[in-house]
Amino acid sequence: MAPPPTADLQASDPASDQALLRQVALGSAPAMRQVYARCGGRCFAITLRLLPSRADAEEVMQEAFLEVWRRAREFDPARGGLEAWVTTIVRTRAIDRVRSLGTMARVVEGVAHEGPPVSATPTAPDEAAGQGESRVRVLAALAQLPPEQREVVELAYFEGLSQREISELTGDPLGTVKTRARLALEKLGALLAELRPHT
Repeated sequence: MAPPPTADLQASDPASDQALLRQVALGSAPAMRQVYARCGGRCFAITLRLLPSRADAEEVMQEAFLEVWRRAREFDPARGGLEAWVTTIVRTRAIDRVRSLGTMARVVEGVAHEGPPVSATPTAPDEAAGQGESRVRVLAALAQLPPEQREVVELAYFEGLSQREISELTGDPLGTVKTRARLALEKLGALLAELRPHT
């Protein structure tokens, strides 16, 4: 599947979203292309941020949109718009792939291959090494969070979503998202203290 062009998302209309996905469920290729045109750009950006390589991102996109095709009848406009529904499927597939690729080890490897940060002054080697160790500790602590708390952190960290956007995307009440974020941060703080190297 070729990477989609970047396009602005249209405002979702629940009735038109449902009608469009009914056409997808009936096997309409033009309707599926319309779904891909509306959602593909944002979804591909998400997979590129989550996965260690472009090839993995493209493969997950193909798998996720096949899942959209198969599950089109399950779309419920009462739980959110088309973009949120498709994005959730893509993000879940991408996170599953991260875990299947060796979880934290592959994520850490991806971080290690990122380009150097833009800075007025270069980072000293000992400082860079410390930053790398900090990333490893954060990722190890993240893996120990309960799934619902980890999801909030992943959405905020990997996708840069606000708590309100996370609430809209997942369908969970905003208060629930805030509580999960607070508990996650408290637990991460405790875990990072345990994982901090002793000197």
